[in-house]
Amino acid sequence: MAAKDRFGKLGENAYAAEGSRYIQRLLEDEELRSTLLSAYAAARSAYGRMSNGKPATEVLFEDRELQQEITDAANALRQVAGSLREAPAPAPRSRRGPGRSLLLLAVGSALSESLRSKVLDLLFGAEEEFDYSPTTAPETPAPAGVAGS
Repeated sequence: MAAKDRFGKLGENAYAAEGSRYIQRLLEDEELRSTLLSAYAAARSAYGRMSNGKPATEVLFEDRELQQEITDAANALRQVAGSLREAPAPAPRSRRGPGRSLLLLAVGSALSESLRSKVLDLLFGAEEEFDYSPTTAPETPAPAGVAGS
């Protein structure tokens, strides 16, 4: 495989991982990263103790430190999995109650008509002046003296 193809694949994988909520969570949550690193360190240490040349079954049953490291790694991984399953904490909501609306209403009503018009024009853009002129002539009532036959 050419280097260009490998870099293309790496770019695709990085783009796909960017949208993953798990990757985003790992990037944002310091405690989650530290727990995952401690799980990795405990698992690596346990692997080093297992591969010291003795038979694996003997080491597993007799080495108390190895058993503790395996337990620590499993607990840390369980904690990471639980953290990834639960939803991230919601962002704190702003405290805008009816008091703010009432204040804006009071200030708005106290402004003069021309100042209120200028503020509204700044916020929402100038509005067109609208003059209504009817296009049809008003109906003329029938003369009172003419009687129907």
